[in-house]
Amino acid sequence: MTVPEGKANKTATEAAVEAATEAAGAAGVAGATTDGAADSTRPRRRQARGEARIAQLLRAAADVFCTSGYTASSTNAIAREAGVSPGTLYQFFPNKEAIAVELGDRLLDRWRETYGAAFDQSHTELPLDRLLDAILDPLIAFNCENPAFFVLMHGSEIPGRITEAHDTLHATMLTRVESVLADYLPDMPAPQIHRIAEMAFMVFKAGLDLVMASEGEERAAYIQELKTVMFRYLDPLVGDDASCPAAAEHIDTP
Repeated sequence: MTVPEGKANKTATEAAVEAATEAAGAAGVAGATTDGAADSTRPRRRQARGEARIAQLLRAAADVFCTSGYTASSTNAIAREAGVSPGTLYQFFPNKEAIAVELGDRLLDRWRETYGAAFDQSHTELPLDRLLDAILDPLIAFNCENPAFFVLMHGSEIPGRITEAHDTLHATMLTRVESVLADYLPDMPAPQIHRIAEMAFMVFKAGLDLVMASEGEERAAYIQELKTVMFRYLDPLVGDDASCPAAAEHIDTP
């Protein structure tokens, strides 16, 4: 049986605290069962407290993963960042991998919502420069606001479940890009659209690496450079004077 990371190093005091907490929790469950008819709100309050604690631990894990990287992070460091004992952490997560999986699942759900809105079908009616704004801005903003997502999706020792979900997400997003290009290029053969979509997607990922490595004005400059590169690559393929009035030399982006 594998001992969860950091659990073997718990002090006697922490072990005692954990045992006492678990005993109190068990007593609380028994009390709720006995007095359920008298006060049916107890389980709901207890569940709400549990969800709040989980959210607290996940926020702490996100900060630790961003600061130390996934591999160098530990459950002790996450508990310390959350301001709780390791024993409290182990009431909710057996190890670091379980924390990463839960955090990754929640971030992936929010990412799906973000790119779903970004690739809204109505955006295909926009000229190319505005289309790039509508798609790229929310995708970039999400990554900047959730740096742990970038860490969990690109680390070398990330749990397999996260990497599998990321690969599936990658394929889905590539299909969305192909769909957008097909609307602009209805007469282009599907294999060529696939190549263009894949190239555009890889350019975005490479540019995002530079964006995430920068801050402030430098980050804003790299965002602009990324849009310029994307525009200059796609404009000869899908742009024309009628549908894309912005000049390739300058993209007016709010």
